[in-house]
Amino acid sequence: MSLKEITASPSYNPNRVLDAIIEKLQLKNDAALSRALEVAPPVISKIRHNTLPIGATILIRMHEVSDFSIRELREMMAH
Repeated sequence: MSLKEITASPSYNPNRVLDAIIEKLQLKNDAALSRALEVAPPVISKIRHNTLPIGATILIRMHEVSDFSIRELREMMAH
């Protein structure tokens, strides 16, 4: 399943991914997550509110900072 298919799926839930990274990195909140991922805070907010899909660039960045595999991140998004 492609990234585009995952983010279009009714079961797509970006919060699982964001929360898992926050927990793994022991971050306090979305602001800390945005700093860790080196994105502006509104990007995290838009992803969390499902108005911006998780794209390839941010997915790779999530992988780099969290050590979750790309496969793990994609599975978290799809279930």
